Amino acid sequence: MGIEIKQVSKSFGTFSALDHINLQIPSGELVALLGPSGSGKTTLLRLIAGLEQMERGVIRFDGVDATQKTVQERRVGFVFQHYALFRHMSVFDNIAFGLQVRPRAKRPSKNSMQAKVMELLRLVQLDGLESRFPGQLSGGQRQRVALARALAIEPSVLLLDEPFGALDAQVRQELRRWLKRLHHTLKITTVFVTHDQEEALEMADQVVIMNKGKIEQVGTPIEVYQNPSNPFVYSFLGRVNQFRVCGHEGTIHMGQLAWKSEEVLNWNHTEAIGYIRPHQMELSSIPKGEGWAEATVLHVSLLGPLVRLECRLAEDGTLFELELSGDRYRELWKDSSRSLYVNLTSLRFFPIKPAQQQSIKRVNPQSVSLTMSGVKV
Repeated sequence: MGIEIKQVSKSFGTFSALDHINLQIPSGELVALLGPSGSGKTTLLRLIAGLEQMERGVIRFDGVDATQKTVQERRVGFVFQHYALFRHMSVFDNIAFGLQVRPRAKRPSKNSMQAKVMELLRLVQLDGLESRFPGQLSGGQRQRVALARALAIEPSVLLLDEPFGALDAQVRQELRRWLKRLHHTLKITTVFVTHDQEEALEMADQVVIMNKGKIEQVGTPIEVYQNPSNPFVYSFLGRVNQFRVCGHEGTIHMGQLAWKSEEVLNWNHTEAIGYIRPHQMELSSIPKGEGWAEATVLHVSLLGPLVRLECRLAEDGTLFELELSGDRYRELWKDSSRSLYVNLTSLRFFPIKPAQQQSIKRVNPQSVSLTMSGVKV
């Protein structure tokens, strides 16, 4: 079932939780609502479910206006972060609950209900545990029961609010992979809320990045990570380096450095910040032309097969990070006395807004004298 959200707004008192949200969720896709606390992602999920009433706008399911429909009429399955299981009921009865409370005319027979619950137990890999109670299950098992209960009513849409937030890291990782496989099997339109970037990028077909009640960007995990639409998305998704520059008529200026960039052809002495992720930075032991800048390595960290370098730009003292393979690191620093040069021509530029004026880290270029000497990897 496809979902269309058009011009939806919601406030709580004077706080604007959602501000004119527009979003298309294709049928059968697994979509992540990703953002910091207070960004409006859970409010949007609850509006889709019918658990909250919007102030303006419309929500359509397969083109049909669902704005005034109840949760039951929308046929949504909802899974909460903290399971919301009935402690006094067995696993079987928890899963069957949505079927048992249906009006008598729509309630399945006892045999049909038994078959349905056992099928769901096999689907969520809990067969044999139907007689246990929630208190006898692990956190991961309880969340699977909650998911099976949501699936029992055969929903058109499955909604999950921070489904793995209460679990430890290893269980979270296992359940993420399992849910991705389950979605591939069922192909139910699924929307889940998370603040975990890795979770969203690993699981989702589409990622909706939210901030302060607005949608910042919608795209595939690769699109939003590799081609962020604005500074917020760049900074929120993963690690990113920032360099303050000035763009003028096709040329980028950083202190005494200058290089050509078609991105700033129409700029007129515009102050900007250039963004680039640590793993995207090209480096060399020698300068290779315009846009290459000298830097000093302040600290080296091992990250499994990768090496992270914390560096300082010689030109203006900007601090930044590089990530490269251990082999590449050893190749570049056979002679530890060599200088490091980084290529700045791949930066993405965004004009500076007043709130960003103090966002760039700098140190006095004369205040740090650490070099690569003595570092072994």
